[in-house]
Amino acid sequence: MKKAFLAVVTLLLLGGAGFTLFACSENATLPLSAGIGPEPRLPPPNPTLIPTVNIAPAVGWSAGAHPIAAPGLGVVAFASGLDHPRNVYPLPNGDVLVAESNAPPKPEDSPGLRGFIMRRIMARAGAGVPSADRISLLRDADGDGVAETRTVFLQGLHSPFGMALIGDEIFVADTDAVRRYPYQTGQTSITDPGTVLTDLPAGPINHHWTKNLVASPDGRFLYVSIGSNSNVGENGLPAEEGRAQIWEVDARTGEHRSYATGLRNPNGLSFAPGPTPVLWTAVNERDEIGSDLVPDFMTSVRDGGFYGWPFSYYGQHVDERVAPQQPEMVARAIVPDYALGAHTASLGLAITARSGLPAPFAAGAFVGQHGSWNRRPPSGYRVIFIPFAEGRPNGEPIEVLTGFLNDQGQARGRPVGVALDGHGGLLVADDVGNIIWRVTEGAR
Repeated sequence: MKKAFLAVVTLLLLGGAGFTLFACSENATLPLSAGIGPEPRLPPPNPTLIPTVNIAPAVGWSAGAHPIAAPGLGVVAFASGLDHPRNVYPLPNGDVLVAESNAPPKPEDSPGLRGFIMRRIMARAGAGVPSADRISLLRDADGDGVAETRTVFLQGLHSPFGMALIGDEIFVADTDAVRRYPYQTGQTSITDPGTVLTDLPAGPINHHWTKNLVASPDGRFLYVSIGSNSNVGENGLPAEEGRAQIWEVDARTGEHRSYATGLRNPNGLSFAPGPTPVLWTAVNERDEIGSDLVPDFMTSVRDGGFYGWPFSYYGQHVDERVAPQQPEMVARAIVPDYALGAHTASLGLAITARSGLPAPFAAGAFVGQHGSWNRRPPSGYRVIFIPFAEGRPNGEPIEVLTGFLNDQGQARGRPVGVALDGHGGLLVADDVGNIIWRVTEGAR
């Protein structure tokens, strides 16, 4: 095993050619579409001694270049020159908050050769920069679809990601806590130090570091996504205490409970509108059992529901790598609602009944797919839309933004958070291009 990992390190150090040789050891046998929809095809696992690594090197956008919008849509840079923008949150007055953030130090996450490999992978993919640890405010004062001003809204944070406004308070999910700040409409900067509403699992491993949050429609609760501390529990289940789940947090007191568990990395959070709004999440599933497994997914979230991780995937499909197994937990595992394709890294989720965009993009879910590293050929690197009817997915995904990979397989950008701005636009955070894109009706 040590010789195998040393071979991987050598290939990594060779640069692009090394990655190509390494990645040829295993390939997808099914089209990406086979792993999308309410009933994805799940072939037998195909683990290899050395995991498939197929990285799109981050190169950024050349001057004047931009993603390709779907017919009938246009795209412009709402703001550029940002520092690794990961998430975006529009305020009711039209201002837009952007979390400029990256991973915190994680000294015990995959130490040794494996850690070295993963750090090289992340750096090559554009995720090796230090975290800016701030939230910026963007303002489009003249309504032309481009922000003219940018101010530092909050700084001195700790790898922030999730943001939510309830009344006159802003809540921010740092990697280790949900923090609360006073806010007045139109305010461009907050100097108040804020208070900790509740601590979140972090620590020296902190494998999936992003913590997202969404407020319940009545403002009583915050729902906080907390990813696992490993791929499939290899650090031991004690290291997963409080993780791989969604918390329900009382927005007033900070009291919390596990709302749903067994979710490896439930990054995207959104309420599907309806007579009774329903919480949905977009989840990144496990790696290293082949290019066709396991599909990421989005699903409605049941109070008290268990979704399989780490013991099984997509319902009761047992992951033999996990020891000891717990058959009683596998028997409880809920099948997700809708698969989003293997290794797409589906991070952003925004569900709406009135997007402000033309048909067929009016009612449904927008998903930001950050892009794969463990699949050949690559997957993700796009924004898609899944139509909804009566609060449920109703049709095949439609591409909204593509062109994030160039003809050489390099990443000009990688979409992460997505949000509707309430003025006919879809905002997309691009953490490689360092741009917030705005998608609207009409060609641009």
